[in-house]
Amino acid sequence: MSPFAILASAALALIGQPAPDFTGKNLKGESVSLSDFKGKVVVLEWNNFDCPFVKKHYASGNMPKLQKSYVEKDVVWLTINSSAEGAQGHAKPEELAKRAEKEGNQATHYLMDTSGAIGKAFGAKVTPHMFVISKDGMLVYDGAMDSKSTVKVEDIASATPLLKNAIDAALEGKAVENPKNQPYGCGVKY
Repeated sequence: MSPFAILASAALALIGQPAPDFTGKNLKGESVSLSDFKGKVVVLEWNNFDCPFVKKHYASGNMPKLQKSYVEKDVVWLTINSSAEGAQGHAKPEELAKRAEKEGNQATHYLMDTSGAIGKAFGAKVTPHMFVISKDGMLVYDGAMDSKSTVKVEDIASATPLLKNAIDAALEGKAVENPKNQPYGCGVKY
């Protein structure tokens, strides 16, 4: 493998650096770019509804509740599916739209990343892998939903809400505690 191929496959997103811009298609086929949301806190959520760890946060209502509450606070929430065509978790946009509605997804946009370009730019490894971008476009969080890497719904209440804490800090313009931690979940199906 050439050194250029290695460099091209490395994640571009680093804590404390500008988040790499991207453009993806939402489930209505509209183009959505990160740069459309300058001046806003943006949350990126890697998603695959068939992953038990994602199911934990959707079936409990935890993820939709967080999405709704932060979207109401003018946070932009982008749910992203990077499953390649033919891979587990991939679906046609209209099928995914129905599934997102059934699961209660409250994101600003649900984006298809079939090529994996967005996921690879951020180094998204699992679903749900979470990222927070500050109002000034800096990546301030890369990690897990919370501190308990289980599929048990009952663990949500006693877990440290790492993502929630990061979003709150970003909204207040404060430094995020524990800005990079180990995300847990199912591998992204690039």
